Amino acid sequence: MQITKPTKAEVTRELKDYIFITLGLISYALGWAAFLIPYQITTGGTTGIGAIIYYATGFPIQWSYFIINAVLMTFAIKILGPKFSIKTTFAIFGLTFFLWFFQLLVNGPDGIPPKLLGEGQDFMACLIGAAMCGAGLGIVFNCNGSTGGTDIIAAIIHKYKDVTLGRMVMACDFIIISSCYVVFHDWRRVIFGFVTLFVIGFVLDYIVNSARQSVQFFIFSKEYEKIADRITKETHRGVTVLDGIGWYSKHNVKVLVVLAYKRQSVEIFRMVKDIDPNAFISQSSVIGVYGEGFDRLKVK
Repeated sequence: MQITKPTKAEVTRELKDYIFITLGLISYALGWAAFLIPYQITTGGTTGIGAIIYYATGFPIQWSYFIINAVLMTFAIKILGPKFSIKTTFAIFGLTFFLWFFQLLVNGPDGIPPKLLGEGQDFMACLIGAAMCGAGLGIVFNCNGSTGGTDIIAAIIHKYKDVTLGRMVMACDFIIISSCYVVFHDWRRVIFGFVTLFVIGFVLDYIVNSARQSVQFFIFSKEYEKIADRITKETHRGVTVLDGIGWYSKHNVKVLVVLAYKRQSVEIFRMVKDIDPNAFISQSSVIGVYGEGFDRLKVK
């Protein structure tokens, strides 16, 4: 079997993914270390389990997170295959390090995490920490990464049972957050946990959906070949050429159809303007784009 060598563009994209995953992990770990841990706030996932263990016993949150995920990854590699685990393994090691590093940076000489916002600011800390965690997760997910935890449990169960991933993650997070009552005997902490979960989910969805908003271009130009070549090479998006007739002029025209992410719109406009400033362009938003290079088509 012949092994194809990755192209320079593919290597660059992978490297870019890992850089952004690292930035996302930094945001997530800083949100925990600076805002959630000092105010003893928990949420779902294996980080939430690690936080509960830390609040109850003082055992470092990063080691609980790492141990739980190491066990889960052992099963995930066997059941889901190695492809699933490459970026997830990187994220687990990265998040373990950053959780340790930022706690070391934030904690006082006595090892106790200070309340940066002052006493009685639990709700504000909950919102800021959750927003940072949600932003971090959104960046990681946009780069096809995962921080492991309940994602792994959900993926394994989803493979064998007809249960959606969302429901499985929600069920796991509900159990984790509710269990913090055993430690604090305070329903206020449980409510903070669910607020944190809601804010993380809201920010996560906003970032993921914003990054994946798609647009459709119709480009009319005599320089259609040059424009199509440049869009294909520089944006890595497919271009379809349609035959048309200008009804007013009765002349044959070529129409380029391009589907791209919204964030690529300005880049495409600049390419067209550079080649043919007189080109006619129509841009419209589309609800969803499924297929290679976009979202996977999922129909039950």
